[in-house]
Amino acid sequence: MSDIERPWLANYPPGVPAKIDIDQYRSIAHVLEIACDRFAHRPAFANMGRTLTYAQVDRLSRHFASYLLNDLKLARGDRVAIMLPNVLQYPVAIFGVLRAGLTVVNTNPLYTARELRHQLHDAGVSAIVVLDNFAATLAEVLHDTPVQHVITTGIGDLLAAPKSMLVNFVLKHVKKLVPAFRIDHAVRFKAALARGARMAPPKVDIGHDDIAFLQYTGGTTGVAKGAMLAHGNLVANMQQASAWIGVKVREGEEVIVTAIPLYHIFALTANCLVFMKFGGLNHLVTNPRDMPGFVKILRGIRMTAITGVNTLFNGLLNTPGFDKVDFSAMHLSLGGGTAVQRAVAERWKKVTGVTLVEAYGLTETSPAACMNPLDLAEYNGSIGLPIPSTDVTVRDDDGNLLPTGQAGELCVRGPQVMKGYWQRADETAQVLGADGWLHTGDVARMDDKGYFFIVDRKKDMILVSGFNVYPNEIEDVVAQCPGVLEAAAVGIPDEKSGEAVKIVVVRKDPNLSAETVRAFCKENLTGYKLPKVIEFREALPKSNVGKILRRELRDSPPGHA
Repeated sequence: MSDIERPWLANYPPGVPAKIDIDQYRSIAHVLEIACDRFAHRPAFANMGRTLTYAQVDRLSRHFASYLLNDLKLARGDRVAIMLPNVLQYPVAIFGVLRAGLTVVNTNPLYTARELRHQLHDAGVSAIVVLDNFAATLAEVLHDTPVQHVITTGIGDLLAAPKSMLVNFVLKHVKKLVPAFRIDHAVRFKAALARGARMAPPKVDIGHDDIAFLQYTGGTTGVAKGAMLAHGNLVANMQQASAWIGVKVREGEEVIVTAIPLYHIFALTANCLVFMKFGGLNHLVTNPRDMPGFVKILRGIRMTAITGVNTLFNGLLNTPGFDKVDFSAMHLSLGGGTAVQRAVAERWKKVTGVTLVEAYGLTETSPAACMNPLDLAEYNGSIGLPIPSTDVTVRDDDGNLLPTGQAGELCVRGPQVMKGYWQRADETAQVLGADGWLHTGDVARMDDKGYFFIVDRKKDMILVSGFNVYPNEIEDVVAQCPGVLEAAAVGIPDEKSGEAVKIVVVRKDPNLSAETVRAFCKENLTGYKLPKVIEFREALPKSNVGKILRRELRDSPPGHA
């Protein structure tokens, strides 16, 4: 593309460069090393009353890297799953894995046994770090996976004594949130750190092409798969986002609220990596669903930034006491993962005094591709401008560039675009051309200033509170329910989560009830994937080749095919 075809450059915020320097850092481990050297005594991560400095994160992650390489004898490129919510163990674990030259497989702690088994198998995971609260699910499938080493930990393990013991005791024996499990030869996280402390980790040379994360997603083709995000991809996106927000950031003084799980690519890059580079403090929120508890946390800190999805911002706005939070230091509110709703953005600005800035990205782009300027006076309904070193085009079905204002498929090219899908060459070829253009499957248009607007989403994907839900998976599960002949899943508008799952079922057993289908789904699907509406019909609308016409199910009233 020529500069004339990049109208967004003329509208870049002052001080933001057109290109970033990806070669400034060799790897994510290199970013950590520099941050820990520059900001050694500054707070890095805080959770439940305990704060780790950069020096402590440096030391503990080195110990964990040493344990993985010296004790477990893991080899370069081996995959290590991290099945943790936002607790202090998470940054220690991922940075230890990355420093060891290994690959992180971020794993949703709320996965069902079926979902967990698939991911561990597909990624060929050698070791896993799991929170006690979710270890029973792992124990159920462990024998049927390639996992050889298990490291378990309690929520309170890295808190200061005696709070650490008290938190673990209450969660297990009072609140009963830790189901009984047995995993032979499992090692406690603190014991692993102690073992690693006895020996220095071998020096590992890590470069841009080494895979840092297998980040699982439905992608643009539906089946859960691991996007291969190399160190170079993450370094690039960190540099791109840093360049965009850096003009307003104060090094060593930022406090960002991290409520989105760090296993989600949005928080991983935007919060953990970007603010680490700036020497900021990530205040980790373990359970943001507890809105009153979340607001209590916010009232106890002086935040400068917060990221979230639309449902999180909406939830906060509707929680008593949120309007009493101190917003005087806050200068950044960033929404992503799903569309920010205008009503929420306008109310957010009224309550906090800060514009809710929308960004756009995908797991496959590490994730950021477009972002609005931070100095927007008001919410503008767009996903913003392409960030530095990023080209974005709108194309028709034949791949031809479309003129300004015309809607077509959004395509992205830049150093943050993934290497491909793990062990899925055919599916990689479907979305990633030889020329490096990623076909997102999203329908968008560009205005004459270079701002992009999402017109429609991927045809069938359902966005529940910022998480991708793919109909194929839901349908496959429901089809296994006794009494089901056929099923089709579609997204329906939902005030709380943006969208919710509706499943349309054709009965084989005329006595099959919605309660039976719902109970079956609960056993096999993570909470956000569960159907909110279950509808029975005599038949499903299909094309002349037998393909279910999901759009007709969305558009037609109940009982009509």
